Amino acid sequence: MDALELDGLCKSDGGRAAVDHLSLRVPRGSFFGVLGPNGAGKTTSLSMAVGLLRPDAGTARIFDVDVWAAPQQAKALVGVLPDGLAMPERLTGREVLTYIGLLRGMPVAEVTARAAELLEVLELDGEDRKQVIGYSTGMRKKLGLAVALLHAPRLLVLDEPFEAVDPVSAATIRTILGRFIAGGGSVVMSSHVMALVEQLCDRVAVVAGGQVVAAGTVSEVQAGGTLEDAFVALVGASTRGAEGLAWLSV
Repeated sequence: MDALELDGLCKSDGGRAAVDHLSLRVPRGSFFGVLGPNGAGKTTSLSMAVGLLRPDAGTARIFDVDVWAAPQQAKALVGVLPDGLAMPERLTGREVLTYIGLLRGMPVAEVTARAAELLEVLELDGEDRKQVIGYSTGMRKKLGLAVALLHAPRLLVLDEPFEAVDPVSAATIRTILGRFIAGGGSVVMSSHVMALVEQLCDRVAVVAGGQVVAAGTVSEVQAGGTLEDAFVALVGASTRGAEGLAWLSV
């Protein structure tokens, strides 16, 4: 049984195919990286995979549970850190976690204990009196990860989890995700940072034009070179700007 199975996902945006019959398998217990240039369809695909955006066609299954046929069952299995996560601005971080936990039907004592532990580990426990509206981008990212972990999911789907996070907090997040994998969890992470994907992930998929153009272990996709070189070759990118702009020379 795969942790995540996408079959023929399609989504149009203004007549353009943002995602074009995309299929992908994420093996159980893997740390799976999703790479792609801006506009490739990564965020749209992941949003459909976890039930945030309804596909025009295709299916998404989490541990063999159909995301759209059995949404409550599927969403109980996954923790999501989406792109541009919106939160209740006038609540504190602890209040956000409490609110989300109670919405999920978790017992009050369990929510209280888990929220306290997550806030401490992510170094947000000193911000108890600060409302989310006053959080920095990095603090919001860490709170979003806490929300994703709160109900002890089996799969994490994280869109750029290290963006705007300081190095110390990034090290903490890497440790948390490592423990999650070691405990039997699975992680899907989108990122633009090749070195981070090489360091953390055991498998990777490259998305371009709304389709998966390569997928496999990191070494398979690298094909003897670096992941960055393989990525540039796979997406057909060119490093424009190597010539010109002579007026910038001193």
